[in-house]
Amino acid sequence: MVGFFRNGFVSLSAILIMTITLFVIASLVVGGAALQSTLKGLTEKVDINVYFLAEATEEQILDLKKSIETLPEVATVQYVSRGDVLTRFQDRHKNNSLMLQGIDELGQNPFGASLAIQAKETSQYESIAKFLDSTPAAGAEGSARIIEDVNFGKNRETIDRLTNIIATLRKLSMAIAIFFGIASILIAFNTIRLVIYTSKDEIGVMRLVGAERWYVRGPFMITGVLYGLTAGTLVLLVLYPLSYWLAADSEKFLIYFNTLTYFTSHFAYIFLVVMGTGVLLGAISSFLAVRRYLTH
Repeated sequence: MVGFFRNGFVSLSAILIMTITLFVIASLVVGGAALQSTLKGLTEKVDINVYFLAEATEEQILDLKKSIETLPEVATVQYVSRGDVLTRFQDRHKNNSLMLQGIDELGQNPFGASLAIQAKETSQYESIAKFLDSTPAAGAEGSARIIEDVNFGKNRETIDRLTNIIATLRKLSMAIAIFFGIASILIAFNTIRLVIYTSKDEIGVMRLVGAERWYVRGPFMITGVLYGLTAGTLVLLVLYPLSYWLAADSEKFLIYFNTLTYFTSHFAYIFLVVMGTGVLLGAISSFLAVRRYLTH
């Protein structure tokens, strides 16, 4: 502790870069959660709709629904009956008397039932669409066709775009975290090396009186850990007011995510990530420095 405070300006440089690194890592954790929450909300809006011919019986449709539900890629399958489709149509065009009059003049329900299918992952919609194309309900294998249309082709661009966004942002977040982690280790490494250099007279005396190797190395290892603990504490102190300040705007912009709610409900996880990463970075940089410059 004496050495930590005695080398105040030297310690400050290591703490500042570690604080920036840990803040970036914490921001990536919160940002990743915000992204995941937003994308989850968006993907829940994306689905495959299977439209059936008006002649298709409810029994045929429900049999196909059971077959679809057995697929490992499928999360949910919602059945919408012909009557529900007609009701939704009437509600949607309740101000268009001409449209409603045309439906009444038909004397029967012209709409077929439909299924709304949601996959567990956006990348799995294509395999579900292939299954629908090959099923007997689509007229495959010479069977009677009951499927009129599958809207996967219309949603393919949206689904592919969401899948690419998820994959790209995950890679980008990982690259940023690695970059700042390496930078933090290098700065702390050089800081410990500088502390070792400024303490060379004390180290020389300890060696002359027969001090054990780890008795000499120990304080420098602890110093690196203290850098990480101090930086982690500063980051946590900044995160709460920052998440409070961004709470309202984040909820307006992201719809599905509130920074303050996430921070308070996941504080234990954020605490472990920030403090654990800080201690790990400090310990690694200290270990590398004492191993390189205190080998004897």
